[in-house]
Amino acid sequence: MTDDFAQRYGPWAVIAGASEGVGASLADQLAERGLNLVLIARSEALLDEVAAGVRERHGVEARAVVQDLTDSEVAAKLAAATDGLEIGLVIYNAGATDRTTSFLENGFDHALKQIKLDCIGPVALVDQFAPAMCDRGRGGIVLVASLACVAGSATLAVYSAVKAFQHNFAEGLWAELREFGVEVCCTPLGATYTPALQRMGIRYDPAMQMLSEDVAREITENIGNGPVHVVGENNRAVASQIWTVDRRTLVEMMSAASIDFASKSET
Repeated sequence: MTDDFAQRYGPWAVIAGASEGVGASLADQLAERGLNLVLIARSEALLDEVAAGVRERHGVEARAVVQDLTDSEVAAKLAAATDGLEIGLVIYNAGATDRTTSFLENGFDHALKQIKLDCIGPVALVDQFAPAMCDRGRGGIVLVASLACVAGSATLAVYSAVKAFQHNFAEGLWAELREFGVEVCCTPLGATYTPALQRMGIRYDPAMQMLSEDVAREITENIGNGPVHVVGENNRAVASQIWTVDRRTLVEMMSAASIDFASKSET
């Protein structure tokens, strides 16, 4: 299947965090729509597998770029890796947490790495690729965030903060770039069943979790529905209620849910 994605955005898409889960599903679905891909992650083996798969199934070009997105030189390195390519779509899908450890237990270095990954990383990629999109009068930017952005939470103090940054950053970009024909959307996710959850020993619960391929499909179908599109009908219903709750109650609710998650992952 191909559609107007290449005409709408351009022939190449960058997916940061593409080695598995939602990122790998996004790669497959964008390739199915006819886009060539630049896939970024730290795991060379997993990234090569995703790239080879989309080439074989969809006949597109796919470049695997092994890159730590917390590297201070990430923008320059990605500029070199994409030299000569018309990048029309950037999806920043990197950034996760185990949801089980407090800020003080994790320590400063862990917090700083999360800030680099979830705040500095997307800023660097937008700064690198958005100017050419504006010059061409078309393009798309997606920041895949989390419903953790709605409030601070125990065991998620830094994670919820950096996801709130992505949420507000995307809203501001949407307001600034839409006049240039560039679509911007933040796509907060709820619970999504990924290989990372499997490694934590969490079992799939269809009543509570979405599958990666379903999340990816909803993201690709709603890039133009910014500035924010909460992924999942149940998640949208929850979000509509959450944003009406007073802050103290909301933090207590989020913390209770996070602590419950942590207890389940330890069993």
